[in-house]
Amino acid sequence: QYDPEKLTAAHRTLPFGTRLKVTDRKTGRSVEVVVNDRGPFTRGRVLDLSLAAAKQLRILGRGLARVTASVEQ
Repeated sequence: QYDPEKLTAAHRTLPFGTRLKVTDRKTGRSVEVVVNDRGPFTRGRVLDLSLAAAKQLRILGRGLARVTASVEQ
């Protein structure tokens, strides 16, 4: 369930509880998030980040960002 204050993300198919390292390709900043929701349902988008995760990456002003995501063990 979405909580804007937690480091979470939505993904269409990854299992809930999957930990991802999400890195902003422009700045190199990273954040670790946990998949806890489904989405995004907009074509061309792979992840929806919580407000807290977007703040940590400092991408709020851009709205959209190109990121890489890798599964953390």
